[in-house]
Parts: sequence; structure tokens; C-alpha cells
Amino acid sequence: MALLASFTAHAAVAQDSVTVAYFQEWPMPFQYAKANGLYDKKLGVSVNWVAFDSGTAMSAAMAAGDVQIALSQGVPPFVVATSAGQDLKVVDIAASYSDNDNCVVASRMEIDKDSVGELAGARVALPVGTIAHYGFLQQMAHFGVDPANMIIVDMAPAEAAAAFEQGSIDMACGWGGALNRMMEYGNVLLSGDEKEAAGILAFDLTTTTGSFAAEQPQLLADFVALTAEMNEMWNAGDKRDEMLPVIAQDAGMDQEAAAAVIDNFKFLSPEQQLSDDWLGGRVTGYFDGVASMFQELGNIPSVQDSYAEFVDLAPLQSAAAR
Repeated sequence: MALLASFTAHAAVAQDSVTVAYFQEWPMPFQYAKANGLYDKKLGVSVNWVAFDSGTAMSAAMAAGDVQIALSQGVPPFVVATSAGQDLKVVDIAASYSDNDNCVVASRMEIDKDSVGELAGARVALPVGTIAHYGFLQQMAHFGVDPANMIIVDMAPAEAAAAFEQGSIDMACGWGGALNRMMEYGNVLLSGDEKEAAGILAFDLTTTTGSFAAEQPQLLADFVALTAEMNEMWNAGDKRDEMLPVIAQDAGMDQEAAAAVIDNFKFLSPEQQLSDDWLGGRVTGYFDGVASMFQELGNIPSVQDSYAEFVDLAPLQSAAAR
């Protein structure tokens, strides 16, 4: 995807502006603050928002110095980047979800969880190196199906949904609005609850560069705190009618479609994120598992001894203390 040519170097961005990457058709509470200019007021700098179509593109933009914060980046792109030596930091769990990231088999295939073995030779469209890719691999491992016997086509979710509708793809994996469109022409193998029961998790991260975290700790803490405030406002429920139209418009969706996506998200409080269930414990082990799987597949040449060093809890700790 194209990045704006006007992006400036690190020093200028750090002084008077910050650029944040996000996904379209991925409605989240932070967009209420984004649309109302609340981040600019809270951070005291101009916040530039740039839409991306994959977490791998977010990593590349941060490596180039064009983006300082990514919300919300998938786990696999983060792991791939840090395994290659890129200095990124996780500062927040952007969202936890299971039903909003999945794989859909074409109705004409007449395949469900009891006949997954019949997917041998199928053409599968998915965004390689993303959480959708990892979820696909986990599902195939769960069913004992070898992905090597399938034809993997690297496609962004929107492109995969279009190809799936046209009938040129047998199975497609993705998220958000694209996943909803896929569901019109097929069925999932496992529901969100079934995936979680099988240990197949899905969550996104808020990430930044190590240099930005070191140079702008207060700005980063304020960003995480305002995001948490928007999550809390959404979770409370009494502001839904006020927030949803704004979030939907910012996400480029109608309200019904946006509601269908966001209602399957879980937005965790800073305290929950700091617990052993998340960034305070098991998530770093989850990173290790993602890295090991991609190394086995030959997607990355080596893994880090531990991914705990790529987690910066300070912004969340600051948010929890407010």
C-alpha cells in the first residue's frame, strides 16, 4: 500500500506530531476520540492517522520512521518483525476477539468440522504473516490437516472476500467487514467459543518503536490512557448510541455492519491487561509459540530467546494508576 510521501523524519515527528497506523473496517472505541480530535488535545501534538491493510505493512512503516504507533497490530507481524531484529514494543492489548478473525469454507464445498480432511488441494486465500494466517495454521493443526497439501494464496482480507464471492477461492481467512462478506458465501469450521476452547486465541496489540517509547514516555502513556478511557466508556454501554455512529463513520462502515464487528470484541482494562492472563504473564509465552511455528514453516530464520523484552508495561501501569 502507498504511504504518504510527506511523512517526515523521526525528530520532526517527535517534536510536534505523531503518526498512528490503524485498520479501516475494524471499528474500535478509540475512533470516537480520533474523530473528535481528543488525541490531539490529550497529547498536545498533531496526531496523523493512516489506514493500513496489514500488520506487516505497519511494521515496515515503523521501521522506516513513517509511523510511531500501530493500533491494532496482529501478533504474527509483530513477532516476525522482532524476530528479524526490529526494535518494537508492545504497550497495550488493543482488542481480544475470536469470532472476528476466522476462516470460511465455500458453501459449495459442503465441508464442516467433521469433514475438514476434504480440504486437501483447496485454494486458500489469506494475508500471509498475520493473525489470520496463524489462526488458520492453528485450526489446521487442531484438525490434523497438513497445510502443505493446500494452495495458499497471499491476499489482503478485502481482496480475499472478493475472490471468494467470485468462486475462485475455496477457503478464505480474514477479519472485520471482509470476514462478514465471506460469511455470506460459506461457513466457519469453528466458532469463536470453540476456538478458545481449543486454545486458539485472537488478539491485537498496540505497538510502538523502542526509540519512541524511550524518547516520548509521557506522550505514549497519555495515548494508552485515552485509549483505555474510550474502551471503558464503550464497555459501560450507556454511551453506545452516541459512540457507534461516530465509530462506524470513521471505520468506513454503516452502523449495522460496524455493530456486528465491534460487538464481538473484548476491550480489556489496564488492570486486566497487566494480569498474568495477559501482558503480565502468558502473552509472552504466546509470542514464543507464534515464533516457533513460523520458524518451523520457514517464514523466519530464527527466534528470540524470549519476547518478554519487547513488552513495555510502563504506559499501562501509568494508565491503571490514573
